[in-house]
Parts: sequence; C-alpha cells; structure tokens
Amino acid sequence: MAEALDIQKLLKSVIAYKASDLHLVSRSEPQIRIDGKLVALNLPVLDGKMIEEMSYSLLSEKQKKQFEESNEIDFAIFLPNIGRFRANYYRTMGDIACAFRIIPIEIPSLDDLGAKPIFKELVKREKGLILVTGPTGSGKSTTLAAMLNEINLYESKHVITVEDPVEFIHQNKKCLFSHRNVGTDTGSFSSALKYAMREDPDIILIGEMRDKETIEAALTAAETGHLVFGTLHTSSAPQTINRIIDVFSGDEQPQIRAQLSTSLISVIAQALLPKIGGGRIAAQEIMITNPAIANLIREDKVHQIYSQMQLNQQGTGMVTQTQELVSYLRNKMISKQDAMQYSNKPDELAHAINAL
Repeated sequence: MAEALDIQKLLKSVIAYKASDLHLVSRSEPQIRIDGKLVALNLPVLDGKMIEEMSYSLLSEKQKKQFEESNEIDFAIFLPNIGRFRANYYRTMGDIACAFRIIPIEIPSLDDLGAKPIFKELVKREKGLILVTGPTGSGKSTTLAAMLNEINLYESKHVITVEDPVEFIHQNKKCLFSHRNVGTDTGSFSSALKYAMREDPDIILIGEMRDKETIEAALTAAETGHLVFGTLHTSSAPQTINRIIDVFSGDEQPQIRAQLSTSLISVIAQALLPKIGGGRIAAQEIMITNPAIANLIREDKVHQIYSQMQLNQQGTGMVTQTQELVSYLRNKMISKQDAMQYSNKPDELAHAINAL
C-alpha cells in the first residue's frame, strides 16, 4: 500500500492523465482534476497520517516549521523527470491536506494558445498596465507567461516577476529574467515593487494585486515608464476597474481614476470552459483603453465602458465575453449549458443565443 501511495507516483499520474490538479484530503481517495472536473483515483482512502508522511517528504525543514506555525503554506517544487508544481498545504478538521497544480515546464507561445493578433501588439508597448483577470484556475498565469515569452523572443529587456510562488520559469533568450518569490526572495509584493524601481526593470509582472500598496506601486511603475503586467480575481473589464478604484478611500479615488485613465492599456478577463470533445478553451473579454474609455474612467462613468467596448471594435481588438461565447457556440466548440454557466451577462447571452 505504501508503494502505491508514493507522492511522486501520484504526481506522475497527474501528468499521465493530462490533469491540472491533484488533491489529497483525508477521508477521501486521491482526486485529480481533468478538463475542469474532479475524478477520484482508484486508490485507498487517505487519512491524515498517510498524507503527512507523503507531503512532508517534499518540504524543507524551514518549510515544515512554517507550515506547523501557520497551518498553511504555498510553494513551487520541481521534481526531476516528473515536472514542476505549485503546491498548497492546509489543514482540514485537524488533518493536513494538499492541493498540487501542474506548471508546464515548456512555456507556451501565443500561437500555441491560439491568442488573437492584438496580444502581439499589446506586448510591444513600452509602458502602461496590462491586467489579465478571472477566477482561480482560469489560465491567467499561462496567458501572462505566453505574453512574456513573446517579449523574450524579440526584445532585450530586464523582466522582474514577483509571485507567490514563482510559477513559470523563463529561460533568458533575449530578455534577462529576475524571478522573485514572495516569502523567500522578498517580504511582500509591495516591498518587492518598492525596491524594483532600483533594479533597472523594463517590465514587471505582479503575480497578484492583492492590496492597496501593491496596486499603488503598480500604477506608479506603469506611469514612470515601465510595462507592468498584473492579475486580479475579477470576471469582466468594468468590474476590474471598479475593484481597483474601490480599494481606495473616497478622497483618493479621483487621483486613482486619473492615474488609471492614463496608464491602463488593457484588461483581458478570461474564463476556461470545457470544450466539446475534451480539453478546455479560454473565453476572453478584451478591453483596450482608447480616448473614450479613458474619459469614462476619469469621469467616474465606468458603467458606460461596456457599451463603448461593443461600439469600438473596428480595428481595436476589443471583444465582449458574450461575443466570444456566441462565436464558440456557432463553431460548436462549447455547449449552451457551459456558455450560460460561465457567462458574466447571462441575459444578454440568452438573447444572443435565441438570435442564432
């Protein structure tokens, strides 16, 4: 039994089944996520002691101490001949539990992802803020990695990434990469960004814009001649802008709106949907800041941005999520049920489906 439940063998099975995640939770057999759905492996039910023995084999002494003090830990790990994983250990009903997410070692290109032509235009910008948003597990990190990969192929730039933990590790092709891990290489996102200004970056990737200090630092970096990439857990472009503004107090908001109106280049809000026939496909809503949208941000009329996105599509690369979903439905790539489930405007989508 011990042989069957070797942690490295379980992680190998994630790759063998082309799964995205592995879950080890007591009172359940190990489960993996394939195309967005959890599937139990035909293995013995786990208890806390079994999980502890397996999971502790991957931790350093320092990490064990950290986990025992805080009952949670995030880290990334590379296992030779298996792959790279992002891991989270936590406790449930007193027992240790683990979630592993596979991180591809080969970084996909924008062409591999089937990205729209606008992506290759966005990465040529010299300064400003590009946000990729969506719920956990929607492929934000993969989209950002492909965008940085595109820059790495053609531009000689210094790229600093600040992540918790570092996921994709870029090999220096034309760019020079400084990957910084929150917790081991720096104390916090905001601290790393404060000092980044003295590290001569051209491009900064912020793994997660969690708090006011980090958002403030990101806006300042975007204004002062750097290209900044960041993520937020929001599901649409207007919601993203509101989320950023709402982090600040009322008297600070006019200044933040002014900063956003000049520095925000684009918001790409994405969701990963099950594809008919297997696999998953990204539905991306793309907002590109033009003079009209910049004006709406500055004048606190964010609610009008969506109609601007619908109007201003000729040659701008903008697309709403509804249009993307309708296009996938027309090409029979996704089911109506999934389209409705993932839609951020189900009424609008239902109307569009009826017109098909």
